[in-house]
Amino acid sequence: MNPNQAHSANPWAMFMSLWRNRQLIRQMTRRDVVGRYRGSIMGLAWSFFNPILMLLVYTFVFSVVFKARWGVGGEESRADFAIILFVGMIVHGLIAECINRAPGLILSNVNYVKKVVFPLEILSLVALGSALFNCFVSTTVLLLAQFAINHIFSWTSFVFPLVLLPLIFTSMGIAWFLASLGVYVRDIGQITGIFTTVLLFLSPIFYPVSALPKEYQGLMQLNPLAFIIEESRKVLVFGRMPDWFAVGIAMLVGLGIAAAGFWWFQKTRKGFADVL
Repeated sequence: MNPNQAHSANPWAMFMSLWRNRQLIRQMTRRDVVGRYRGSIMGLAWSFFNPILMLLVYTFVFSVVFKARWGVGGEESRADFAIILFVGMIVHGLIAECINRAPGLILSNVNYVKKVVFPLEILSLVALGSALFNCFVSTTVLLLAQFAINHIFSWTSFVFPLVLLPLIFTSMGIAWFLASLGVYVRDIGQITGIFTTVLLFLSPIFYPVSALPKEYQGLMQLNPLAFIIEESRKVLVFGRMPDWFAVGIAMLVGLGIAAAGFWWFQKTRKGFADVL
């Protein structure tokens, strides 16, 4: 490989890089996940306990202190509220982890930039893979809790990965964009934490869209995370199939964001070594 050659930035190159480096991505993702808990007594078990702890805290605050209810009809228990709430947390957690980690991906791997010819674009995919692992663990906890409490397992849960796919591509694109921008503008790392916190409360995670005044419900639909959360609840909790046409549109938008983020990363990566 010639380190001075131009890096292809078209969508086909994006998929080729993903396929060509699949083994490296898998190995680095495994190392990233294991390394996060290395040295701790409970190890990977923390990946189960962390979402459960946050679920209990949020459920207590919103269903006990504020006495919030989802309004799904019938006798709605605190466990029902917790399960519906947890779906929103899972979806938000996926994109939030990618966004928060992205600005520091290149900065924390300077040796890959300066010393070796390395496919830098896969660092964002490694962060995404780690986020997907946490998403898988949390989804498993959700399904087990739903079966244990309500004795229900919705077969529509198997299509959840398809519902999540548009968000995965969107997260890839945003991660590439922020990973590159974080090299040149160090303040990005501070802004992303604020943004994901704001996104947490401006998405229908702790409340349904129907709870908003009508004049704000249309604005909420402009939030792309709202659609994914609502469709995820359909397949994971309510046992209904998603709106496949809308999912297809979201998929095209996600692919467009991924292609744009990859193009930006490839066009700006030449200056990484000079800045670092």
